Amino acid sequence: MSVIDCRGLDCPQPVVATKQALDQLKEGEVIVIVDNASSCNNVDRFVRSQGCSAEIKESGQNFYIHVRKTGGQGEGKTGPSEEKPKKIVVYINSHLLGEGDEALGSFLMKAFLKTLLDFETQPNRLILVNSGVLLAAADSKVLESLQGLSEKGVEIVCCGTCIDFYKLKGRMKVGVISNMYDILQSMLEADRVIKP
Repeated sequence: MSVIDCRGLDCPQPVVATKQALDQLKEGEVIVIVDNASSCNNVDRFVRSQGCSAEIKESGQNFYIHVRKTGGQGEGKTGPSEEKPKKIVVYINSHLLGEGDEALGSFLMKAFLKTLLDFETQPNRLILVNSGVLLAAADSKVLESLQGLSEKGVEIVCCGTCIDFYKLKGRMKVGVISNMYDILQSMLEADRVIKP
């Protein structure tokens, strides 16, 4: 039985680590250790959504999630391949995720892009407009995730007008500079547009 120690990991890394462990396991058991109730709930919800059973034991500040997977569980959850969207576009119009505190918004955007990088299903295009173009510039805290997505074949498209507005010419480190027509066309032709 393998043990996945996720103590000290920020959300959503405990779920990502659990998913990776379950993907490698056809049948069997795994214990996931987390150090906060939020991560415990997220991992528990995820494993149950995959058809696995989970038993949670709390010891001090730690939670031990005993996950059982039997043959065939977690397979085919996304449905037949013909039902999957052919074109997925992620549209990001800010360097922050959500509204409210700027530090939290920056942290959430970093977590979103890192999680997107870890997903098996990748979007075809990631569009950056308005202050979203700051994410692809030098000194960006999420540059590594964006470069990883690009290496996986995700086309990263940056609004040229936005780059000019933020005076980023010569500072873009990933993606191609595009225009509103191309951006709008790719959104209209997409089977699904995701706006975080």
